[in-house]
Amino acid sequence: MRVRMTFRRLLAGIGTAGLTVLATGAGVGVGQAYAAGTAANYLVVFKSSQVPASAAGTIQNAGGTLVTSYAQIGVALARSDNQYFRSNLLADASVDDASATTGLGYKLFDGQAGTDSTTADGPPPGDLPNSPATDSDSLSPLQWDMRQIKTPQAHAITGGSPAVLIGDIDTGVDFNHPDLKQNLDVADSVNCVSGSPVPGLAAQDDNGHGTHTAGTMVAAANGFGIVGVAPNVRLAAIKSGDDQGFFFPESVVCGFTWAATHHVNVTNNSYFADPYLFNCRNDATQRAIWKAEDRAIRFAMQNGVSVVAAEGNESDDLAHPTQDVTSPDNTTPVTRPVTNACVVIPVEIPGVIGVTADGHNQQPGGGYLKSFYSSYGMGVTQVVAPGGDSVFGRNAEAPNGRVLSTYPANQFCRRSVKEPTGDPTYPTAVYCYLQGTSMASPHAAGTVALIISEFAKLNPGQVSAYLKQTADPQPCPASLPAGYAGFVSVSNGAPQVCTGGTGYNSWYGDGQVNALNAVTHTTH
Repeated sequence: MRVRMTFRRLLAGIGTAGLTVLATGAGVGVGQAYAAGTAANYLVVFKSSQVPASAAGTIQNAGGTLVTSYAQIGVALARSDNQYFRSNLLADASVDDASATTGLGYKLFDGQAGTDSTTADGPPPGDLPNSPATDSDSLSPLQWDMRQIKTPQAHAITGGSPAVLIGDIDTGVDFNHPDLKQNLDVADSVNCVSGSPVPGLAAQDDNGHGTHTAGTMVAAANGFGIVGVAPNVRLAAIKSGDDQGFFFPESVVCGFTWAATHHVNVTNNSYFADPYLFNCRNDATQRAIWKAEDRAIRFAMQNGVSVVAAEGNESDDLAHPTQDVTSPDNTTPVTRPVTNACVVIPVEIPGVIGVTADGHNQQPGGGYLKSFYSSYGMGVTQVVAPGGDSVFGRNAEAPNGRVLSTYPANQFCRRSVKEPTGDPTYPTAVYCYLQGTSMASPHAAGTVALIISEFAKLNPGQVSAYLKQTADPQPCPASLPAGYAGFVSVSNGAPQVCTGGTGYNSWYGDGQVNALNAVTHTTH
């Protein structure tokens, strides 16, 4: 069963168990043999960390054609209509694994930190150009989320550096939106939907999700519309999601490889993988997908890319998975047991910064209440950030509980705010209210961009450690509001339980992102 605006794009809807469900037709599962004459894409993982010179011949001999080579990580994209293609490949000594990807997609998640060389005083200032920014744009009063993480105070110090580049691995960006266009880096943008990179304006957003996450990160402080967390930072649109919000495995591998080789400093990832919510390393039909993505994400981090990912909207404890009832979501779901050998990608790849969502109402005992839909987990969650909560997060400042950000004028938004531009070629700028861990993750990614802008010479592990050190610790709630307990895990029906102390717990990690602390060395 395909879940619109929840699994693929990490937005939260409200229906059964807090989800909006849309049925889809049947498809072919991961790694499944295809009938003769049915062409399918395959990710081919070689034993070497580099694609061998013989790869094209190996693939041809097995009955396929080489489409794209991700040479630096030992992964290739091939296409074949031979039903024995995978088994033929596995007979070759140079091939580690292979899986069909046609009919699949991907989404996001968490990880480890590297060496922490920061001190109690924080890292020394860097030498990148920085300048302050204002928060007096026409729709700034509607941005409760920014005030919650103290971005206006941070902007009095810096709005980030134009020498820093965020890669938004998403559905693309509206290149003409007046709040985004001055910060968009077209040359470093790319369309990876096919698995082969097509640079530049081909990364135009035909869905809306990518434009929304982009605005939260880099909407310009230009007196118009909203202001992002890092309004002076540049953004590359890395389009890995199609118009339906599918993130195919080869598209995600392409996206991370592009980020690693195009001077991207941080990526935001507000998606996860279809058709399997949990990818099990001991399952032959999913193992090659997991290996290829793991290699691509690690390659990006090894090349200085900090990776930030949303935790998901299944109200699930990712540290203790027991069952998956939603996969494969491109055909009829089959209930299957899962263990900790099964991970959500990218959030459970070591080194990735996993982000849960909270709303705008405080909880007994201090801090803001985790959004009803947000997944969580000990060791999986690093920080929490505003994602909105339409049920338990409404108040006078946030009347619908959702997060406002940029949106394409040609895409439907149920809760929109429109601003006339005075430009006959783009007469109306649209801003959309959405909720989800998709909305939380870019707040953290934008704060990472501010950290890099200020301190520059930090590797991804150090950036992660500093983001966590400067977060505001939040305890587990002393009590929950009436009705909250009714939102249970989509996967196994388990109640949501917060475990751990104020310093670190499964719902909030090390605490809520604090942009002011992040640019002023204020650590906990």
